[in-house]
Amino acid sequence: MLTFKNTNIGFILAVLLMAALSTRYHVPVAVYIILPVLYSCILFYGSYYVGSNFFMKVLCSGDTKTRQIAISFDDGPAADHTAAILEVLKSTRVPAIFFCIGKQVSGKAALLKQIHDEGHIIGNHSFSHHFWFDLFSTAKMMNDLQQMSETVYQTIGMRPKLFRPPYGVTTPNMKTVMQQGSYTAIGWTIRSLDTVIKQEEKLLKKITDKLHPGAIVLLHDTSKTTLSVLPRFIAAARSEGYEFVRLDKLLNVAPYA
Repeated sequence: MLTFKNTNIGFILAVLLMAALSTRYHVPVAVYIILPVLYSCILFYGSYYVGSNFFMKVLCSGDTKTRQIAISFDDGPAADHTAAILEVLKSTRVPAIFFCIGKQVSGKAALLKQIHDEGHIIGNHSFSHHFWFDLFSTAKMMNDLQQMSETVYQTIGMRPKLFRPPYGVTTPNMKTVMQQGSYTAIGWTIRSLDTVIKQEEKLLKKITDKLHPGAIVLLHDTSKTTLSVLPRFIAAARSEGYEFVRLDKLLNVAPYA
């Protein structure tokens, strides 16, 4: 498996080899350019592909051959759509996890409590969801996650252990925060892009075509299109024999501290 550690080892060995060869042979200038460019490309891949496990372990699917899947919602709670999505989930008896943003909870504590009371999980999606969150120092990132956890604790009396990285970006600092804060990082296997796709049929096809046992579906409770498509997606998945289970059951992880 390609990781940050073995990539660094490989890069250092390549540099040493190049230095040794340059004492006896002419090394083309292009080689001096290609190596750092290749290294940068690998780092970019490791940072932005949440399933790479490049910097740290991220759980992106359940280890099962049974047709069980989990559904997740990011970026709420949203005043416009979260309550309606909860109604759909309640009427169809589908459990879910809501990776909430701490600053979004202001004035919506009752909605957060409703998510919990109706049997869903509340996950940590950071407090700020800052555009440069992945560049935060370890201390600043830890403070941000703890602030979100305390916000949830004030409402339901428990602190989330499951964390979804904003934008799906991982870093060495984030690995340290996961270890020190005893968080479990959660990714996905099906990214709906429902914040971009506005055509209902296109969105429905995108998420149903990629269903497979153990899949974690990423949706957003901030999307009107998602709300419209959700009942049809649930029906379509069930017609193919899939069962919706809570993410903690699918992955066998503890949701709260």
